[in-house]
Amino acid sequence: MEEFAADREAVLTRALDAGVTAVVAIGGGAAPGTLDCGLAVARLAPAGGPKIWATAGIHPHESKDATDASIVELRALAADPAVIAIGEIGLDYHYDHSPRERQRELFSQQLALAAELRLPVSIHCREAWDEALALIAAAQLPAAGVLHCFTGGVGEATRVLDLGFLLSFSGLLTFPRSQEIREAAAFAPADRILVETDAPFLAPVPHRGRRNEPAYVAVTAARLAELRGWTVTRTAEQTADNFRRLFRRAE
Repeated sequence: MEEFAADREAVLTRALDAGVTAVVAIGGGAAPGTLDCGLAVARLAPAGGPKIWATAGIHPHESKDATDASIVELRALAADPAVIAIGEIGLDYHYDHSPRERQRELFSQQLALAAELRLPVSIHCREAWDEALALIAAAQLPAAGVLHCFTGGVGEATRVLDLGFLLSFSGLLTFPRSQEIREAAAFAPADRILVETDAPFLAPVPHRGRRNEPAYVAVTAARLAELRGWTVTRTAEQTADNFRRLFRRAE
């Protein structure tokens, strides 16, 4: 994203200094020729920095701009070994930047592609739990996936876990009004949780209001450790193991 254009290498250096050894650059775009942004970042990774993996997918906000050629391009990008998942895909009924019918159609197409390629998926779901989880269940994904930037409570977490998915927790875990998310983070099985930044958004307390960056995931991991009664070291090891087990290409 343009927020990192000026100091991307410094950001990655700070990430490594904070103990972050691997980063996932989320793919985006919709029109053909715009879908490789995650891969572009992975290919620019500086020597000696964190390993950078990528995803490729069409975000629900951009569904209205996608075409059949977008799916063809997505399939080609997914053949790159640096692409570890199809994502970020899903439904967003909060902003409705794209018509809901088009969001559902494209989500189903991308789930089908992930099933065919046996790749996991990174799911964006906002105010669309029933429809998103129904479409995921119908896709019968062989490689499951993760609910990125999880925003639900124990009830939603249970439904996601029943599908075989993991839950990924962002800086929201540190926000004062996020008690339901904290309850879900404490409730989830140890082998079904991940941590993330959602950079440049959702910087955790005490960095809230600033541009988020990968180094700050350590803050979220520390809060997760508190909630579960773990050491930070155990939290880091557990979430790293979970990551490698879900994203097989990252092994």
